[in-house]
Amino acid sequence: MKPYIIAHDLGTTGNKATLYDREGRLIGSAFYAYETEYAHTSWAEQDPEDWWRAVCTSTRQLLSETGVHGNEIACITFSGQMMGAVPLDKNARPLRKAIIWADQRSVKQEQWVSERIAPADVYRITGHRLSASYSLCKILWFRDHQPDTYKSTYKFVHAKDSIVARLTGTFVTDPSDGSSMNLYDLEAGTWSERIIDAVGLNPDQLPEVRQSIDVVGEVRPEVADEVGVVAGTPVVIGGGDGACAAAGAGVIREGSAYNYIGSSSWIALSTPKPIYDPDYRTFTFGHIIPNMFMPTGTMQAAGASYQWARDQLGVIEKQTAQALGISPYELMNLSAEKSPVGANGLLYLPYLMGERSPRWNPRARGTFVGLTIRHTRADMLRAVLEGVTMNLRVILDSFKAQGTHIEAMRVIGGGARGRFWNQIMADLYGMPVQRLAILEEATSMGAALAGGVGVGLYPDFSMIETMNQVVEAVEPNPDSQAVYEKIYPIFNATYNALLPIYDMIAEV
Repeated sequence: MKPYIIAHDLGTTGNKATLYDREGRLIGSAFYAYETEYAHTSWAEQDPEDWWRAVCTSTRQLLSETGVHGNEIACITFSGQMMGAVPLDKNARPLRKAIIWADQRSVKQEQWVSERIAPADVYRITGHRLSASYSLCKILWFRDHQPDTYKSTYKFVHAKDSIVARLTGTFVTDPSDGSSMNLYDLEAGTWSERIIDAVGLNPDQLPEVRQSIDVVGEVRPEVADEVGVVAGTPVVIGGGDGACAAAGAGVIREGSAYNYIGSSSWIALSTPKPIYDPDYRTFTFGHIIPNMFMPTGTMQAAGASYQWARDQLGVIEKQTAQALGISPYELMNLSAEKSPVGANGLLYLPYLMGERSPRWNPRARGTFVGLTIRHTRADMLRAVLEGVTMNLRVILDSFKAQGTHIEAMRVIGGGARGRFWNQIMADLYGMPVQRLAILEEATSMGAALAGGVGVGLYPDFSMIETMNQVVEAVEPNPDSQAVYEKIYPIFNATYNALLPIYDMIAEV
C-alpha cells in the first residue's frame, strides 16, 4: 500500500491541500486562494475553474515542498463547502460560475416550493428547513432565470463533487453534501421522490449518492500530469466540510459533540438517527461515518463578536499586542479575567448579523443590557464571551430537549485556543470541554480519515484518536456554574423581551 493521502479542503476563501502518512501524521500543507464575486445584493458566486486551478497548483506545491512523489499517493480525497449549485456538462466542465452557500437570491423560489410541498414536510424528509440557502432553490433559480443553462446541465453538484467528476469522469456526491441540498431523504439515503415530483425536477440531473469512504474512480490519464499525480490514483469522494470537521474532531460516536469557534460557530453531534426538532430549531446532515448523522445548530456572530470587541473596545490591547508580536485576544482575555463571573450583571446578546439556529431571526440585533456607570471595559469584554457562550448553550439545550446525551464538548477552530473561554464554555455547558492537539486542521483531517479508511490505509474511523488526541479536559467550576444558572434564564428572557423592539428597528 502506498503510504500517503492527499486531502483537499475546498473552502470559501481557497483550497488547502494537506498530506497525511500511514500513521495519520500531518506531513505538510499548501494553500491556494480564489475570489468570490458579489455581482448583486444577496448574490455570491465562484468560478469552478478557479477551484480546479487551486487543486492542481496546491497539489504540485504540496508534493514539491514535502519531497513526496506523485506515485507514492494511496488516494486523493475531498472536503468542500456545502449548499451550493454547480452546473456541469457531460465532460465535467462548468457551464457557468457556481452559486455558493452564501448566496440568497432564490427567495422567490423558496416561496414557490412552499406552495407545492409543506415546509414542515421538507424538514421531516430532509432534516432541514426549506430555505433559499440550500441547493434546491438555487437549481430552481437556474430553471427560472437561465433556462438554457438549466437544460444543458448534465448534473448539478457541489464544489468537491465537481473536482471529483473532472478527475475521474464520475458524477457522484455523498450523504453529507447530499443532505445540504433540501432534496435528500435523510433516512432513506436517497433523493426524495416526493420533493422532486412536487417541484418538477429531473432526477437524472442529480449525482449518484455514494458513501463518503467509497473509492468512486481513478485519476484519468488526460488530467494526471496537470494535477501532478499518476494516472490511476484512487479518488475517495469524502464529504462536506462540516461533517469532515466532525470526524477530524473525533466526533464519530453517539454521545460525542464538537463546538467550532470561528467567525461563526456551531455545535454538532454524532447520532445514529436524525434529530427532528418540533419547532424546527436545529437541522441534521448526513455524516461521513456510514449510517450516522450530524445534528447541528449554528450561530452567526461568535468569533465575529469578539473581533468586533477587539476593534471597538480593545484598541489598547490591539496596539500593545502588535508591539509585542502576540495575539490581541490574549491580552483581551487577561482583561476579561479581571471581571467576575457574570460580568457584574452586564449581558451581551451576540446578534450582530441577525441569527440562525435556533433563533432563526434575521432582525435580531446585538445588545448590551444592564450597563451602568460602574461597568468597565473588562466587564464588557467578559460579557461578550459569556453572551456568545450562552447563545451556544441555547443550541445545546435544544438538543437536550430531544433526549440527547452528550458526554463532553470538543472544541476546534481559532476561537478554541483561549483556555479562559474554554472555562466559560465548561461552566455554561455543564460538561468537560476537551481541547484537542490540532485545532485548525480538523476539516482536512476528517477528509484524510475518510480517504484512508476507504483505501484500507487506516483500519477504521477510530484512527482519529491517534491523529488528533485530547490533550486537556477543562472541567466545570461548580461556583461559576451556580452563577450562570441564575444569569442564563435572564439572557433568554432579555432576547424574548426585545423581539418587538427588533421588529420596530427593522421598520425604521
